[in-house]
Formats: sequence, structure tokens, C-alpha cells
Amino acid sequence: MDFLRDPIGFVIQWYVFWLDGLGLPAVWVELIAQLTGALVLATGAMLFVVFLIWYERKLIGRIQDRFGPNRVGPWGIFQPVADMLKIFTKEYITPIGADKITYNLAPILAVAAVLLLWSVLPLSVTVVGADLNVGLLFLIAVGGLGEMSYILAGWGSNNKYALLGAFRLVAQLISYEVPLVLSALVPVMLAGTLSVTGIVQAQEDVWFIVAAPAAALIFFIASLAEIGRSPFDLIEAESELVAGYNIEYSGLKFGMFFVAEFLHAFTVSLIFATVFLGGWRGPGAEQIPILGFVYLMLKTFVVYFVTILFRGTLPRFRIDQMMNLNWKVLTPLSLALIMAMAVVGGLTRGLPLFWQVLAYLLVNLLLLAVTDQLMRINQRKRARFNLAMEMGRGILTTSTKHGTGE
Repeated sequence: MDFLRDPIGFVIQWYVFWLDGLGLPAVWVELIAQLTGALVLATGAMLFVVFLIWYERKLIGRIQDRFGPNRVGPWGIFQPVADMLKIFTKEYITPIGADKITYNLAPILAVAAVLLLWSVLPLSVTVVGADLNVGLLFLIAVGGLGEMSYILAGWGSNNKYALLGAFRLVAQLISYEVPLVLSALVPVMLAGTLSVTGIVQAQEDVWFIVAAPAAALIFFIASLAEIGRSPFDLIEAESELVAGYNIEYSGLKFGMFFVAEFLHAFTVSLIFATVFLGGWRGPGAEQIPILGFVYLMLKTFVVYFVTILFRGTLPRFRIDQMMNLNWKVLTPLSLALIMAMAVVGGLTRGLPLFWQVLAYLLVNLLLLAVTDQLMRINQRKRARFNLAMEMGRGILTTSTKHGTGE
């Protein structure tokens, strides 16, 4: 295997040959190789968070006309290292009455849930942790571990504010999982498989974001809600919840929740790039696998940039607005989209790829246009209702003043 074409695959193959040369049984060789790969991937992902923190703070600083970190090291590149050292040296505090098992398990589960997502994502044509035939279902199921960590943190802290914050966050996550799962079914229908590798392979001719832009939009919005980023960052509504589910945490335990948050934001961008943007696919990616990894990272950083742009510019929703968007817009649109895609898929079966993609695209655009018009009509009705209520209160106030002789 050519090292320059596929350095990651070359190192993996060399390591397996080296283990074989030690005379170990084949079962032990496979087990050690898998454990080593999991350890390297998890360690690399967690160390990558240091760069993500610096990148996000600098980018949001520029968006908001600030410098961002610029004192510790050139361009502030060592600021995340200083923050990390500060967190490591802070005092660990366990509140009185806390459930120590759930309290200490929560931050570990938060990070583990994100790291597990990487195990089924193909990074190139030759590098994938586990090519499960239900890979996309695995990604959705593992997300439940993150929700479990938040409820454990709120419950185990023995603090009513932490518990209320956990309840509200979990309500948000569970609600937005509905349109997330429904929109994820669209690429499954197009690819004919639940395997993440199979979905990437099915995008050889056209990316799924072209054939199903509505599904991609729903998936992206629901993903923002899943990671709790603006405008869905209700977990950080300090005026209402002090600090949410993590109020009683300090030191490294507190930092692990933010490691999970930053890594999760990048990971959902990676998942979006894999499912809707062709993953590692690109010119020469099959012949030169390292190019596929470069293509995947470029696509991921484009999506990640958009999430950061949203975080730096948009105000957060009210809780009722957030739930209305989910249950009255995204979920019905997802259901209608699945039915429409199934009907169009049956009607266009056997036609050339161009006409199939064009039909899918037109159906998606039509549903988005109809949804937009319905939202505008509803907004006008609400505006008239609010105006009528204001006029009614004004008439009532005037009548009361005249009735009392004022």
C-alpha cells in the first residue's frame, strides 16, 4: 500500500502485520487492533477539541467585531491550553446530598456519547471504524446516551435548578429527535440502506442535498437543537435557570460537558457532510484515499462554519416558539416529505437519474414553498389577533375609567 496515497491505511496495515509477527492468535490480533484504533480515534477527537475551542472563539469574535483570544501565544492559540490547565487545577466540589454515582457518571456519559458517533462514520474509502448495516440507526440510538447524561446530572446534583434545567433540555432534545429521525429517513430511502458507508457510496453521481434540500434543511435545524446551539440554547438561559443542569459541577467534570458540546457541534457537522454532502467523495478520492479525508474535512468545516455563524448572530427562541417550530412546522413537513418522496420514487422508477433527481428536487421545493406560505398566513392571523386583543383591552380600560368618573 502506497504511504503517500493512504497514510492512515498504511499505518493500520503495518500495525496489524506487526501484531501478526508477534505470533499472537488471530482473535487477539483483531481485538488489540480494534482497541488501539478506538483509543487513537477517541484521543485524537478529544485533543481536536482544543483547536475547535480556539477556532470558534476567534470566528465568533470576528463576527461580533471583536479580536477574540489574542494574548496567550501568537493569535491566542495557547488560550485553550491555559483554560484547560485552569480547569484541571480547579477544586472538585460534590454537593451535600448528591447521588455520587449518577453525579460523577453524567459528564463521562456526555463525552462517551459523542465519541461513539465517530465509530461508524467513514473518514475515507479505506478508513471506517465499524461498517454496520444499521449505522444510521446506531447514530440515532447513541444520541440517547447524551440525553441520559443530562438527566443524570440534573437528578444527581440534588439541586432544583439543575433538575429543572435537565428537564427542559431533555424535553428539547426528545422533541427535536422526531423531525431529525424523519428527515434522516429520506437519504435512507434514496440510498436503499441504513449503512452510513452505503449512503456515502450511493452519492457517487449526485449529493443528497441536491435531491432532497428540504430534508437537509430539517436535519440541519434539528441538529442545531440537538447540540443546544443558538437559537436553541435555552439550556444557557441564566435568568431563568441560573446555569441549567451543570450548575453544581466544577473543575474537570464541568469542563467535560463543554468538551462534549464543542465536539458534538463538530460531529453533527461531520454527520451532515456524510449523509447529505457525499462524505469523503470527490475527484480522485477512491484512487487516493487521503484526498477523501481532505474532502470530508472541508465539507465538515463549511457546515461547522454555518453553525458558528448562527451562534454568533441569532438570539435564542422562547420555549414556546421553539416547541411550536418543532411540532407545528418541522414534524408535519417531515411527514409530508417522506410521503411525497415515496410517491415520486415510485412514479419515477426506471427513468434516467437526471429526471429522478429533478422530480425529487421539485417536490422538495414545492413543500418548502407551501410551508412558507402557511407560516406567513399564520403569522398574519396572529398579528390580527394580537391587534384585536390590544384594541379590546384599550376599550375596556377606557370604559372602566369613564365608569369610575375619572
